[in-house]
Amino acid sequence: MAAKKFVELNVEMRAKAGKGAARATRREGLVPGVVYGGKSEPVMIAIDPRLIMRELHGSWRSQLYQILVDGKKTSVALMRSVQMHPVTDRPLHVDFQRMVAGQHIRVEIPVHFIGEDECPGFKRDGVLNTVYHSVEINCDVDHIPEAFVADLTGLDIHDTISWSQLKGTENVTHTNQNEEDFVIASISAPTIAVEVEDEAAEGAEGETAEAATEAAASEE
Repeated sequence: MAAKKFVELNVEMRAKAGKGAARATRREGLVPGVVYGGKSEPVMIAIDPRLIMRELHGSWRSQLYQILVDGKKTSVALMRSVQMHPVTDRPLHVDFQRMVAGQHIRVEIPVHFIGEDECPGFKRDGVLNTVYHSVEINCDVDHIPEAFVADLTGLDIHDTISWSQLKGTENVTHTNQNEEDFVIASISAPTIAVEVEDEAAEGAEGETAEAATEAAASEE
């Protein structure tokens, strides 16, 4: 597998699968999980919930993880899903998929925006309307991008940035079957002008109603 930045995760092996074993793991303060795929048998693991929460604040869907058991490197994997408690938002279970060199996978890649300071639309109080915060792609596991970059430099109000304008899309294909080149984000006009117009209209309506009331009173 080509050199790529890995995040190392230390885990413990679990001997048993099933709901009872998973509950026992949680009582020990750990998160039960499984590492599957790669033409190998699934392996039951337990992991510190703090490590999971740390990764959830980053680009975990496209990050490759080096799984370590007792300090020894084992699988390279993607974190495919995390089940969360509906009330406490604590992780309940985590799934990892093993990666092997040359494997083609479907993965979601985040879009990062740059160039805000050089965006004329922002200087005119425009608003970024993001259609896609991330894009699902097909690619070789050796070429998983960490992120796509959308450069807003030079964009004015009503301008858009599309898939073909993103940086970092080499060696990948998107899975959007509806459009070959779709809009990622646009610069919208500021909403304050509309709000001012609404307030002016409400004021005029109030004045009209007040005038009508005074006219009716004078007729009496």
